[in-house]
Amino acid sequence: MNDDNEKKIDNSEKNEVDDEKLVPESKIEKSLEDKLAESEDKLLRSLAEVENQRRRFEKEIKDAFEFGSFNFAKESLAILDNLQRARLAIKNDEKLKENKDLDKFLENITIIEKDLITIFEKNRIKKIVTKNEKFNPNLHQAMTEIEDEEVETGSILQEIQAGYMLGERLLRPALVAVAKKKTVEKEEKDEKKENK
Repeated sequence: MNDDNEKKIDNSEKNEVDDEKLVPESKIEKSLEDKLAESEDKLLRSLAEVENQRRRFEKEIKDAFEFGSFNFAKESLAILDNLQRARLAIKNDEKLKENKDLDKFLENITIIEKDLITIFEKNRIKKIVTKNEKFNPNLHQAMTEIEDEEVETGSILQEIQAGYMLGERLLRPALVAVAKKKTVEKEEKDEKKENK
């Protein structure tokens, strides 16, 4: 019986060897090459994804440093606006005009105003220039149109409220009055009134 068992074991070993002979070596190597190529592709994609994520984080950090103070800067503009309004109100108040210390008081307000503007400029907050400029919807907000035949349509005639930029980013648009030409209907009405 031992001989029979040994023959069966020998036959099973032969069958295993025969099975290996049936699978060509090129297929085993090809599948290994495919697996290697697939692993290499996955590795390259993972590296690219990590690099993209690193760049995104760097940009977010840069933006946080550049524009992290955006809301604070925007709200600080109200301080400057209120100082300017206070100076004008005090200057135009009839009762205060009689006060002999008015000029000193206005001078102090002007100094505070200039200091605040200097702080803004150091922090890259700059006033938008509107004088003799053409209306730009990216920088200006038209509050009213004024008929004026002497200047080109779309020219800024008056600044209602100053606008500011934080670096290259709009902090607040300038509120302006823009020139427009007389309409044909309005010209006809004006001519009729003149003729009467």
